[in-house]
Amino acid sequence: MESIRDKVAIIGMGATKVGELWDKGSEDLVIDAAFEAIQDAGIDSKEVQAGWVGGVSATQGLNGALKLSYVPVSGVENACATGGEVFRSAALAVASGVYDIVIAAAAAKQKDAGTTGITMQGDPSTLGMEAMIHNGAVPLHFALYATRYMHHYGLTFEQLKRALGRIAVKNHHNGTLNPKAYFRKEITLEEAVNAPLIAWPLGLYDCCANIDGGAAAVITTPEIARKFRDDYVVLKGLGLASGWREGRISPRYQFLEFPENVLAAQIAYQQAGIVDPMQELSHVQLHDAFTVNELVDYEDVGIAPRGKGGDYVLEGRYDLEGTIPVNTDGGLKCTGHPVPATGLKMIYECYKQCQGKAEGRQVKNIRYSLAHNQGGLTGSFSTICTVFSPRD
Repeated sequence: MESIRDKVAIIGMGATKVGELWDKGSEDLVIDAAFEAIQDAGIDSKEVQAGWVGGVSATQGLNGALKLSYVPVSGVENACATGGEVFRSAALAVASGVYDIVIAAAAAKQKDAGTTGITMQGDPSTLGMEAMIHNGAVPLHFALYATRYMHHYGLTFEQLKRALGRIAVKNHHNGTLNPKAYFRKEITLEEAVNAPLIAWPLGLYDCCANIDGGAAAVITTPEIARKFRDDYVVLKGLGLASGWREGRISPRYQFLEFPENVLAAQIAYQQAGIVDPMQELSHVQLHDAFTVNELVDYEDVGIAPRGKGGDYVLEGRYDLEGTIPVNTDGGLKCTGHPVPATGLKMIYECYKQCQGKAEGRQVKNIRYSLAHNQGGLTGSFSTICTVFSPRD
């Protein structure tokens, strides 16, 4: 399999401030993010040769918003991994040599959905575990990982809650440093541990917020990027892995890892030439829809040994001053989870970190930055891992 390393560069990105944006529609959010990205890139919208968009109509979302007359624009959907998939599609088109400059964008109006979160639908005739998982709310899915993790590694309820609470505390702190975050409020470990339960053992501060927002990226080749700016960001590795719904039908599914995470990360690392992610990664954005999601992700992407993710986060290894800062923008936990746009929003933070423009949350001496975007249901996920570096 040929590597995408050094074939793609980002020259501009935009991201809206997330929130309950009642005065804006999805198209408005795409416009805001896309125009910020185009302005950041220093290009004219007429230079865009193709586009990929998630969460909104391709025609209305990009063609209409940017007046890209007769420019090919494709709609993309991959559940919570849509943002990463939008970026992946655009990046592959540039790497193939078909286009020189393209745009990837996505937006979501989660607060207009009329629900308290992402709804699940299932066949009422299903029985047993299949029925519970298929018809349950999303927190229930991830609570299964938390209970199994606690049992398998011999943790008490209090030990697990302290580890998960420490993740929430870290991400809330980072969110206070991000002007585009939704939750910009410090919390204490005691508040996180003692918060009302949502799906045992997950509490209020273990869950992200579904919220409105958008993000966009202007993508080209490194050769063209040099003509526009000195601080472009280079794509070093790109991995996608999709699983199947074994978790619903097989007692072998252990709820201790996301196999898609492991494979997607391995593919991205191999392309980037990363041998030891624990030593070589400088910064990581993980898909922390729930704190247990981030906990398991540490181990899946190789920045903690199995069963040690909780110890490592309690030691402060993933803090801004730690050895591998994780979710420096506040993560999904505090920047919010505008589902189709989330993957691009995570890449936005990697982009800013690699440029040295992450304001008060800047990580020193960035070498490699990883964005991990995940979507799907228990036992049936797609994971996209992208590795970036500053310009050589």
